[in-house]
Amino acid sequence: MRVITLNANGIRSAASKGAFEWLRGQGADVICLQETKAHEPQLAGHDVELAGYHRYFFDAERPGYSGTALYCRQPPEEVIRGFGVDEFDREGRYLEARFGALAVVSLYLPSGSSGPERQASKFRFLDAFMPFLRRLRRRKSEYILCGDWNIAHKEIDLRNWQSNQKNSGFLPEERAWMDELLGTAGYVDAFREVNDQPDQYTWWSNRGQAWSKNVGWRIDYQIVSKGLAGAASGARIHKDSRFSDHAPLILDYDLKLGRAERSPKS
Repeated sequence: MRVITLNANGIRSAASKGAFEWLRGQGADVICLQETKAHEPQLAGHDVELAGYHRYFFDAERPGYSGTALYCRQPPEEVIRGFGVDEFDREGRYLEARFGALAVVSLYLPSGSSGPERQASKFRFLDAFMPFLRRLRRRKSEYILCGDWNIAHKEIDLRNWQSNQKNSGFLPEERAWMDELLGTAGYVDAFREVNDQPDQYTWWSNRGQAWSKNVGWRIDYQIVSKGLAGAASGARIHKDSRFSDHAPLILDYDLKLGRAERSPKS
């Protein structure tokens, strides 16, 4: 089972840069997009179709802002929009597709980089989302939560960690939240299970030569519930082409879509 996640920074913009042409050749079972920045009727005439996939959108109420999407090769049994907190559900930040005992989520956490007001909103999201994530663990389903978490967890996850310790995305409170997520809350960073190397980034500032010099942050994740620990068999960050200020994150799992069971080994 292959899952791809990408913060598109505008689905129409990413499409114009060849994102969907590239996606057509990737053989993904589920594609998770964030920051779509469009209401679905605005997509007419844009290259956002993927033959053979069922697509689902959760648009923000505010035009040109936030939003998530899922493209699924197999139709889900259920699609859930939002996690029950109106402030963030109005921004289209949580989109879940259920396939039997397996659920895949396209997730977009708020960024706090534009100022104190947005950072306060981000902290409210974190405060509300952790209890929700703990409730998910009491369900019988296993989860793959994909998207832009807007937090670099450890020093290895951004190039200039020393100068960013007081900046949104690497604040001590945010990193402690990730510690809890990947600790007592019962989730696993699937990418780090198969790739423990430094300089693995998924986002680069548009300022200066951050992209060409690989001065980046790893803030896009595929976080799995503990029952899927060890299921990831391969991971890579696609940097051969650029569709956004984020790069696609691709993970392969020894799973069959529709069940949270391991595929038999050949």
